[in-house]
Amino acid sequence: MHEISLVQAMLQQLSDLAVQNQATKIIKITMEIGQMSGVVVDSFRFGFDVLSGNDDLVRGAELVIITPPVNYRCTRCGHSEEAAAQPDCCPQCGEVFLIGEGGDGLILQQVEME
Repeated sequence: MHEISLVQAMLQQLSDLAVQNQATKIIKITMEIGQMSGVVVDSFRFGFDVLSGNDDLVRGAELVIITPPVNYRCTRCGHSEEAAAQPDCCPQCGEVFLIGEGGDGLILQQVEME
């Protein structure tokens, strides 16, 4: 489960941010995890729950995960459509081969600290 190592890297980044901002407590963390990032959101959340319990800086912090929609482009007609899940086919021409664009990010968007 590589999500644990991703959470560890995020916790290190949070620690660095706290030092830079002279903060002693992280209250809320907002992460963007794209559908096509290869990250299992439930595993990431589980890893955060386990690891944050051992870290005074983030213990009790709220983790908000945003999963943005992906833009799917038709390979036949070029029609592009944003969707939360991959469509079965292109609504314009019926083509079944659609290419997902975007949605591959793992981004620390916002941190609330005191």
